[in-house]
Amino acid sequence: QVQFVESGGGLVQAGGSLRLSCAASGSTFSRSAFSIEPIAWYRQAPGKQRELVATVYSGSDIGYTDSVKGRFTISRDNAKNTVFLQMNSLKPEDTAVYYCNFLVKSRQAAWGQGTQVTVSS
Repeated sequence: QVQFVESGGGLVQAGGSLRLSCAASGSTFSRSAFSIEPIAWYRQAPGKQRELVATVYSGSDIGYTDSVKGRFTISRDNAKNTVFLQMNSLKPEDTAVYYCNFLVKSRQAAWGQGTQVTVSS
């Protein structure tokens, strides 16, 4: 089973930046599997459904939800089985618990604890 562990969240003022990290591990998890799977960052704000924020594919393709385009940057380090989310120009509406997981639902691992991001106005 694969496990994702998110970190890097915190409290920041509007306009500030944070860099989230997501490390993948597991007894049957292989580095080659990590490198070919599309991996995404998701977030869930209080009282709202979890939403897809950004996706990085095995090649150079990357996708973002419209609300974070130009402010967030997703990247991956396959050698370290880690995915990052650089968040700049943060807004109060970015406040949420952020999670990472495989993009394809049939491949998704159990959801981790996530990392809390709170943006004050």
